[in-house]
Amino acid sequence: MIWSVALCVTWSVALSVADRHGGEPSPAAVVFDCLVLVIGGGAVVHGARRRVDREAALVRVAQRSQDAVLRPLAAEVGGVGFSSLYRSVSEFGLGGDLYDLAHTPYGPRVLIGDVRGHGPEAAVLCAATVGAFREGACGMPSLVDLAAHLDARIRGDLGPEDFVTVLLAEFAPGEVRLVNCGHPAPLRIGLRAEPLAPSRPSAPLGLGPRPQLQRARLGVGERLLLHTDGLSEARDAHGTMLPLDDRVREAACLPLLQECLDALLSLATTHAGGSLQDDLALIMCEPRCATPTGDGGRIHDPPVIRDRCL
Repeated sequence: MIWSVALCVTWSVALSVADRHGGEPSPAAVVFDCLVLVIGGGAVVHGARRRVDREAALVRVAQRSQDAVLRPLAAEVGGVGFSSLYRSVSEFGLGGDLYDLAHTPYGPRVLIGDVRGHGPEAAVLCAATVGAFREGACGMPSLVDLAAHLDARIRGDLGPEDFVTVLLAEFAPGEVRLVNCGHPAPLRIGLRAEPLAPSRPSAPLGLGPRPQLQRARLGVGERLLLHTDGLSEARDAHGTMLPLDDRVREAACLPLLQECLDALLSLATTHAGGSLQDDLALIMCEPRCATPTGDGGRIHDPPVIRDRCL
């Protein structure tokens, strides 16, 4: 930008000099003008290339950071099966959705969240949120305190208009404990798809969250779908959001957890006309006693789960 301004000023001076000498520049002035154009143009191109290289390096660093943050979840922790799926609408594959799983003394704990915005800046904030979760998940008995820890740790990374919605889930025999800070309610999948909304909504992280602990039944034969608003707010050509109805329940009842998530992604994509408008993260959770079979050690869901969903 500076070189462009300098080039314009120099060119204007040269024209002014030519005007003062009868409008016909001397050979020396012509040579000078050519040198200015070549050197100035080269400087502009070099500056633009350096800026593009810096931006590309930033994107590469953000992509590596996000790959480290959004690592695949363990297939089973503490008697609960897990599977995850993530899709970004960013051209660089950098989105604002996040998730993680921790094996803690209090049972398996899951984090899912959504950062305002997309791109490298959102990816950095995702990394900060997941890092805070990994730091505090095993040391805080209370999910409410863990949410407060996340809020305190990322507050310095938030801009004036930034916030992060998060849902924390902790699994115990026969139940799930939830803390929701402005995030879409998870779906309990059994005889129907039932949203587990908090009785008192809380603001997201960064906006003064005051969540309460929520406890809900979750036994063998049921599943829990955690999702970001890329699912619930997928819109068709008329602006109608995807209904979380029997089609979602049917997709969530397929035999294998990853099949469920693939079917849900297909459902949301089809509803949105072939392409998603927002990032999407899905986690399927299932209390179970999985048993290996003879087909290459593949893990199958207990028959009771399929019976409950049919």
